[in-house]
Amino acid sequence: MVVLQAGAVGSPLAIAGTVGAFALFLSVTAHIAARNVLGDVEVKKAFAVGPLPAAIAVVATAFGINSFLAIAAAVVVDAAAIGFLYGRSRKLTAYVTAIHIVVSIILGALIFSLVFLIGSAPG
Repeated sequence: MVVLQAGAVGSPLAIAGTVGAFALFLSVTAHIAARNVLGDVEVKKAFAVGPLPAAIAVVATAFGINSFLAIAAAVVVDAAAIGFLYGRSRKLTAYVTAIHIVVSIILGALIFSLVFLIGSAPG
């Protein structure tokens, strides 16, 4: 039996909701990245990219896996999914993956800042 972290408390529904919300976020940012690099692409392909890195992130957090290893695994899986789904060269796949990382960081920071700002409002 594997012992989870002491701080990882939540119902299965809350964990599934977290994975789902993060997968949706990563799918949206994957579509933004692919559309900016490749032009007009299908939205449904991006929805296949997001769930795997989201699952890696939640599993790594739950089992206390090193963050750098989890990020590296998520980026490798993300690049593999982008390369498989969009069928481009390795160089173009690496470029789309890099843009996906950048868009995810920027949009994530923006959303976090907005939520923090709204949460700290008086009244």
